[in-house]
Amino acid sequence: MSRRDFIWLVSATTATTTLSGTLAGCATDPVTGQQRVMLMSEADEIAIDKQHAPHQFSNDYGRVRDDGLQRYLTQVGNDITRVSHRPHMPYAFHAVNANHVNAYTFPGGTMACTRGILVDMDNEAALAGLLGHEAGHVNARHTARRQTQAMIASLVLGGVAIAAAQSERLSGYSNMIYGLGAVGATALLASYSRANEREADALGLEYMVNAGHNPQGMVDLMAMLQGLSERDPNALELMFSTHPMSSERFQTAQRETRSRYGDHLNRRTSQERYMDHTANLRRLKPAIKAQQSGESDMARNRYAPAEQKFAQSLRHAPNDYPGLVLMAQALAAQGKHREAQSFLERAKTAYPEEGKALHLSGINQLALNRPESALAEFNRYARVLPGNPNTLFLQGVAHESMQNARAASDYYARYLQLASGTPQAQYARQRLQQWR
Repeated sequence: MSRRDFIWLVSATTATTTLSGTLAGCATDPVTGQQRVMLMSEADEIAIDKQHAPHQFSNDYGRVRDDGLQRYLTQVGNDITRVSHRPHMPYAFHAVNANHVNAYTFPGGTMACTRGILVDMDNEAALAGLLGHEAGHVNARHTARRQTQAMIASLVLGGVAIAAAQSERLSGYSNMIYGLGAVGATALLASYSRANEREADALGLEYMVNAGHNPQGMVDLMAMLQGLSERDPNALELMFSTHPMSSERFQTAQRETRSRYGDHLNRRTSQERYMDHTANLRRLKPAIKAQQSGESDMARNRYAPAEQKFAQSLRHAPNDYPGLVLMAQALAAQGKHREAQSFLERAKTAYPEEGKALHLSGINQLALNRPESALAEFNRYARVLPGNPNTLFLQGVAHESMQNARAASDYYARYLQLASGTPQAQYARQRLQQWR
């Protein structure tokens, strides 16, 4: 097997997962009360959360280890969703360790705010605006609407492909390491339309005001995002791709705040309470900002400068899990796999219940020609975070590297049951045909 082919084989990216079930047909829009064609049931929406959210959180370096902060997000979020159009949904609110500025929700109500956005906000009203906006997407069933439109367009009648993506054949080991994903949720978290965003803004304002917050928080949130976009557009690339921002949205929020909700502008924004509950996170802000800059370098294949930025972040926070993993990625991208492994070992020690470092460690062990160690890492990852088709494929690669064709065949066959349209699936299919 050539090095180029080996690199490509282990460049596992977003896999295909399928949700099947009975089509729901027409449903009452919870916001408007009107009948709408909806081919995704509420039970499907909740099932999607359970299936995909753990993997997405792992891609975002896991949940922030701050019980006080997590309880605070839950309190603010519950107050908002309690006055929403779908208060019965199983909402859950999480802070995750990703550095980029973003927030997202799955269709059943599982939400996440990255630490990157939490350190840039400065009051509770802005947080309420953010969570209210995400709740707006859940209540208006925007993901279910989008998937319904996609199903109708593609004439899929027996089930719905929730996430499907094809990776291109990669030519460099750096791309394999940096581009590795678990079972991402790119289709689920894909860009909302401008109409969806306007509706979520309006619902978010309504919910946050009904929950007792100052509507100025929504304006403050948008102003913060716009200002950050002007200073560092790369920091908001993901958020603006999933939540398209426009001056019209900002102006509408200002107008609605002054006219419809003007009587509530005398409410407190609860800045002090927000600062108290995010104090631990804000102590990491220098490390977070250094990592944001390093990730921007990584995206431009500038791995040596990225390594310097990650080293800077680790001087401030030596045991920071994202910093350790990112340093390992930067080193591996430069072919420094032994050094990378040392940082991955530190990351696994710092956050043993999280899976991203395990997955990367398995790939790095393959690069070091240690297939037995790689297989052990992939097996451990599968126990920590089951349900990732890419792990099956990589377990097959490890067995093949150990000259165990029978075991490799089993894993490749299982992988093909879950992912049929990827280059990895094509390779697995070819190997199975050769071994018959």
